[in-house]
Amino acid sequence: MSVAAAERIIVSELVEKRRAQMFPKLTRAQVARLERHGEPRATTAGEVLLDIGAEPRGIFVVVDGSVEILLPFASDVRSKACEFALLTLLAPGDFSGEVSTLRGAAGLVRLRVRDPGSVLQMSLEGLRRVVQNDSELSELFMRAFILRRMGILESGLSDVIVLGSSNAGDTLRIREFLTRNGRPYVNLDIDRDADAHALLERFQLAPEEIPVVICRGGEVLKNPDNRGLAECLGINAPRDDDAVHDLVVIGAGPAGLAAAVYAASEGLDTCVVEAFGPGGQAGTSSKIENYLGFPTGISGAALAGRAFSQAQKFGAQINVAWEAVRLQCDAWPYSIETSSGRPVRARTVLIASGAQYRALDVVDLPRFLGSGVYYAATHLEAKLCDGEDVIVVGGGNSAGQAAVFLSGYCGHVHILVRAPGLAESMSSYLIGRIESTPNISLHVRTQITALEGVGHLERVTWTTGDGSRESRDLRHVFLMLGALPNTRWLDGCVALDVPGFVKTGPDLGADELARWTLSRSPYLLETSIPGVFAAGDARAGSVKRIAAAVGEGSAVVQFVHRALHEFADVQRLPAITVAS
Repeated sequence: MSVAAAERIIVSELVEKRRAQMFPKLTRAQVARLERHGEPRATTAGEVLLDIGAEPRGIFVVVDGSVEILLPFASDVRSKACEFALLTLLAPGDFSGEVSTLRGAAGLVRLRVRDPGSVLQMSLEGLRRVVQNDSELSELFMRAFILRRMGILESGLSDVIVLGSSNAGDTLRIREFLTRNGRPYVNLDIDRDADAHALLERFQLAPEEIPVVICRGGEVLKNPDNRGLAECLGINAPRDDDAVHDLVVIGAGPAGLAAAVYAASEGLDTCVVEAFGPGGQAGTSSKIENYLGFPTGISGAALAGRAFSQAQKFGAQINVAWEAVRLQCDAWPYSIETSSGRPVRARTVLIASGAQYRALDVVDLPRFLGSGVYYAATHLEAKLCDGEDVIVVGGGNSAGQAAVFLSGYCGHVHILVRAPGLAESMSSYLIGRIESTPNISLHVRTQITALEGVGHLERVTWTTGDGSRESRDLRHVFLMLGALPNTRWLDGCVALDVPGFVKTGPDLGADELARWTLSRSPYLLETSIPGVFAAGDARAGSVKRIAAAVGEGSAVVQFVHRALHEFADVQRLPAITVAS
């Protein structure tokens, strides 16, 4: 492709308003500080320093000449050719990189030399040393990396296409997975977009085969699972299967991310295994107004995104679409079997796998998941029910946040609760917000008893405490019914209470410590297996608040340090086989 072909320039509100922060100019003194972390190299016109999907090789600081940052996009779905738009032109003092660079995952842009000259190439290890040890440059780099990813997302351009239908639950799952993991994509709905049918013809696809993802390079994925999608897009960085990590965190919700940030920042080799995307249930909250330090509120996705970037800054390795399947705790180091088929080995383990919303005991509920019944209320779901009446089931804060958020998009929001009111389960500020919102109605002592529809939910019947029934033509129901622990993967390895939450510390009885091998008692957040900890919503007795989960995830790291010190002498684990 000629240089002239890249002259389409990306213009967005974010890029124009915050260009100085997205693409800051390094001073000579700052460049000089970076020289000991990189290697100089000459460049030639047209040379590609980094291509799309390639494993990042750190960043490039332009010394002489110029380098284009090009963003790929499919301009015509009937053609296999991919075009490029110019995000910016890097001049002397400018540098490349965005959040995927820091993570070591596949890049989203092409870096190509326009005017020959020279660059300073910094390795990923060198970049991490800078962001961890140089306060001034750390702030400059991290702000730029985060804003650049936001700018790429805002551009609306991508070479990844999701071809699906708003009536297909798996279409919503794929879109949520890409959105939660900050991956740009183009969405085409076969029910609304004319280009969608052209794409079906081009790839010889039948409508019943959707959803389909056209991955970069033209690879067609028919209804891919999350792991297949992550592998195609290179979301995860390459990893060493033989590595034994100081700490493996299961779950990237508030507790898991907090533990990852503190453990990695304190020098521990930290690996996070996450089934879907950062944030857990909190990541689906439209707006959190009672979290300390954010008086105007913050979305769960934004909060999770910041914590995710912090963990990467300190070098934590994070693998998404890797679901923990089983914990092997009979030998040390411990091993976690994952859905990827690749085990992860650990000296210590943190169970932060969180909880999941309860389901309604209603016939045909599974048939409508993603097609009218949802467990999250984000902008994706809100767009699906724009202007329509909806139901929110639940009386906790998550339900209240969802109802207030959806009231700005939907015609009317009906809140259904079995209890006589909201006072015992919801914060007063949310109750006040609900009472003052004219298009929200509260139905107490009420529960859904029937769901009907062909392909998509079409009709809902609810029953009140006095036995009266009412049916309405409603197409969208949001379930926020409280938490069930996500602990089935533990398979009897650690002690659980009756509902399935992980028991820790003083809550463990003598009969539950039969496999305990140390002379001391378990630490406060330690399970019935030495060096295996639990924090957040999965832990028995935990306070189901984001701040509490963050506190537990932070606090557990001190116990991890103590356990690692004890385990330095493997003889302290006499009843556990020491694996080779």
